[in-house]
Parts: sequence; C-alpha cells; structure tokens
Amino acid sequence: MLELLNDFLWGKLLIAMLIAVGIGFTVASRFVQFRYFGRMFRIFGAGQAFSRDKHGHLSSFQALLLSVAGRVGGGNIAGVAVAITLGGPGAIFWMWVVGLMGMATSFLECTLAQAYKTAEPDGTYRGGPAYYISRGLGRNWKWLAVVYSFLLLVTFGFGFTALQSYSVATSFEDAFGVPVIYTGIAMAIAVGVIIFGGVKRIARTAEVLVPVMAFGYLAIAVVVLAMNLEQVPTMLALIVKSAFGLEPAVGGGIGAAILMGVKRGLFSNEAGLGSAPNVAAVAYVPHPVNQGGVQALSVFIDTLVLCTCTALIILLGTAYDPTLGTDVGGVALTQASLATHVGEWGREFVSIALMLFGFSTIIYNYYLGENSLNFFSEGNHMLFNAFRVAVIVLCGWGATTDLSTVFGFADVTMGLLALANLLALIMLMRPGLRILRDFDDQVEAGIPRPVFDAANFVDLNIDATAWEIEPEDRQGTGRFVAESAAATR
Repeated sequence: MLELLNDFLWGKLLIAMLIAVGIGFTVASRFVQFRYFGRMFRIFGAGQAFSRDKHGHLSSFQALLLSVAGRVGGGNIAGVAVAITLGGPGAIFWMWVVGLMGMATSFLECTLAQAYKTAEPDGTYRGGPAYYISRGLGRNWKWLAVVYSFLLLVTFGFGFTALQSYSVATSFEDAFGVPVIYTGIAMAIAVGVIIFGGVKRIARTAEVLVPVMAFGYLAIAVVVLAMNLEQVPTMLALIVKSAFGLEPAVGGGIGAAILMGVKRGLFSNEAGLGSAPNVAAVAYVPHPVNQGGVQALSVFIDTLVLCTCTALIILLGTAYDPTLGTDVGGVALTQASLATHVGEWGREFVSIALMLFGFSTIIYNYYLGENSLNFFSEGNHMLFNAFRVAVIVLCGWGATTDLSTVFGFADVTMGLLALANLLALIMLMRPGLRILRDFDDQVEAGIPRPVFDAANFVDLNIDATAWEIEPEDRQGTGRFVAESAAATR
C-alpha cells in the first residue's frame, strides 16, 4: 500500500504539480530568480541580511543558514549517487533544471510566509504554510492549515528525526566501527542541549555548524576538481549529452534520467514542500521579497552547487563507469568515489560530513515540529517540553532500529504535505505576485531598500503588528509609501 501511494504521489502527481508551479511562477514573475539573482548576493553585501530589529529577531542570514541546515543533507551525498546510479549522468542535468525552477517556487512560498507571519507576545515571529493558508485563504480553508500542520509534525518532527539519526549512526558504524547505540546517545544529548535553548540557540548553532559543513564539503570538492581540472569540461558535457540520450549510458535512458533527476532534485532542495517557509517567516526583513530572494539562493546552494560537487566527485572517480554502471549505490558510492581521489580517508570524510548534515537536519526538523505544535496550541510550554523530550528519545531509538517501514510512511506523509502546500501556492499566487510587484515598483522608483507597508495590503489579512519596520530601513521610502497609500485609497 505504501509503495503504491508513493509511486502515485512522487511518480506522477507531485512531479507534475511541482514543475507546473515552478514554471508557472517563473513566467508570471518574469523570471524573478534570474532577474534578482545578483540582488540575492547584494543583500548580504549591503548588510541587510544581518540586520535585526529592536526585539532581537533572527536576521535574514540566520534564517538562511537554518534553512540550508535542513535542505543540505543526505540528498546531497546519497541522493545524487542514487540519481546517477539509476538515471545515469544525465539525471544531474534535470536536477539542475528542477533546482532553477525550484528557486522560483521557494521564492513564492517564502515571500508568502514572510507576508503572512504573525507577531508573538514575546516579540518573536511565527509563520509558514499553515499561517498563509489560514490567513490568506480565509476561514473556509482552516481545515487545510490543520491538516498541513499535522503532516508537518508527523513527517519532519517525528519521522525524519528518527530516520536522520538512523542514517548517521549506521554510517558511523560502517566507517569507524562505533556501535549505533553510542552514536544515538551522543546525538540525543547534543540535540537536547540545543533544542531546550529555543529557536535563537538553534539559529546560533546553525550559524556555526552550517558554514563549517558546507564550506568543508566544498573545499574537498574543489581539491578533487583541481586534481582533475582537464576532465571537468568533459564530465559536464557528458551530463548534458546524457540528459538528452546523446551518450550511451546505463540507467534506463532519457526517461530514467528525467525521472530520477526531477525526483532526487525535489527531495534534495525541498522547494514546494513548505518546510523552509516555516524558518523563512521568523526573520526580520524590511520586505517579504528580501527573504524570498535569500531562500531562493538556498535552493541554488543546495542543488546547483553542492549536488554538482557530489556528482563531479563521482563522475571523475573510478568507482563508477558511465557505460557499465556499478553495484555500489547511495552513500557507499560517494565514499568509494572520493576514496579514489584522496585515499581511504575519503570514506571517513564522507561519514563525518553526513553526520554534520544529519545533525543539523535533526535540529531543523525539531523546529518545524515546534512550529506546527504552536499552530495548534500557541505558547504551550508544557507541550513544547514534551515534544523536546520525544525528539531526544527518537534520536536514541532511531539510531538502533531498522526504519524501512517508517521511511515508506514518511515518504507518503511528505507527499501529502507537498500536495497541501502546492494547492495553497496555486491559490495564493496572485497575492504573491502583488507583493513582488510592490517590491519591483520601489526598485524602479530608485529606492535602495524597499519596505513593506502593511497598510497597503489590508485586504490580504496581514498582521500589521508583525510589520513594524525599523526607522533606518525606511530611509528614502516616505514619498513612495505615501503615494502608494493614496493610490490604494
């Protein structure tokens, strides 16, 4: 039953919907992920991504790192290897296409998450798909927000937490001979220390951990590329040619390349699942589009950069032959490929990288679960503490248990999660475009730092208390805001 549901959801329905939303918003927004690609980086250069308001909300940069912590994980190490094994090198090209379209989807969902966020009594923000569904679609759709929150809790808060613990523990046992029970206990203790400190401690941890793991993995990839520099153009050409069936390759031909590339790409970058918007909403930004752009950059980092690094490590190595294939798959293929470049210590490096990726993902999964609980029972500290204890127990239990059935169940619930979010995105695409147009108009008016005036969007049921913009962010916007308000009236 689980297999049939997975095949229907991920093999047909969701792939079509995710591509349709990605392409649809790309065209409707006039290719926003390309138009504002340079601006995504300029936000960091101008310091906007690091600014906080008087309440000490998370910065845009911290929210980016927290979402990267969730996106970057087993999909970048094991998922890419699976895509190449089953779909051939051409699958990587279709992962790139999905990544570029996913940037638009992530832009839309994270912009909406920011626009519809709510201010909490303690000065923090809450938001995400459940919030933009309930506020943006109205009371008649409250049931969909409830279903989404429940699926988010079950999938990420419980299921994927145990699965990440299992992946890390078994990888460490294979590489270093450490019994899974010891790895599980160590992870449970470390996770407990972090999550009982709340979202700000989680963000501070991500602020340290994510750059270390991402740049560490990038560094080893750069070393491998430098060692094989003359072959890199050949491998990139192989990827493109294989994507269109122009190269003889194992994996089932062009159909398998497209299917595996699309499926693995979606699993890796999570664009459209609605997970990242829960994090995107907690940051302070002067305009929702700022965070939409930053989160689109997160998809680029995940799919176009880190997944490509893994693909080139595999294709430039000798453990995989594009014409013959290999009996090794998943993490083991990535480990074996890196070992052919740098020696046997490459296997241990991949295990350590997977451990860091998995650990950061567990922390991210916890926050998603907490956010869903907050939607059901706002500010219930006893419920939050019970959930934290459950997550700690899951880290220990998951490390020592075969979770194949749990994985199949989590795939189904994640598919349903994506389905609920994509329906909401389709219905809220018009408000998303309206918010983007407000940002575009301010940029065209020469305003260096566009701001969001909730008074101009009262019909969208925006929480105005969540949009108290700091004075320094309003510089140069007075005349434009006054003219916009007059036009709205």
